[in-house]
Amino acid sequence: MTQATADKAFQVVLARSGRTVAVGEGESILDVLLLEGLDVPSSCQQGICGTCETRVLAGTPDHRDLLLSDSEKASGKTLLICCSRSHTDTLTLDL
Repeated sequence: MTQATADKAFQVVLARSGRTVAVGEGESILDVLLLEGLDVPSSCQQGICGTCETRVLAGTPDHRDLLLSDSEKASGKTLLICCSRSHTDTLTLDL
């Protein structure tokens, strides 16, 4: 997989509000949410601390963190929004 393929744009649906935001190539979910004015917990912004761990309701995360175990990543139930992306065109999060 090339870097361009890995960083393709995708949509994030915020389940609590029904709002949808676009995450472009080279952007993190966290960065986009902060730019949109959402107050989401974060700290290290490197996938190490787990502060931004968020529940995934639909879609397949592309895990790029150093925190979650292999089994946690395989379950696809959560992701760290500071560094992880999506394998699917749309990712629905519990936000």
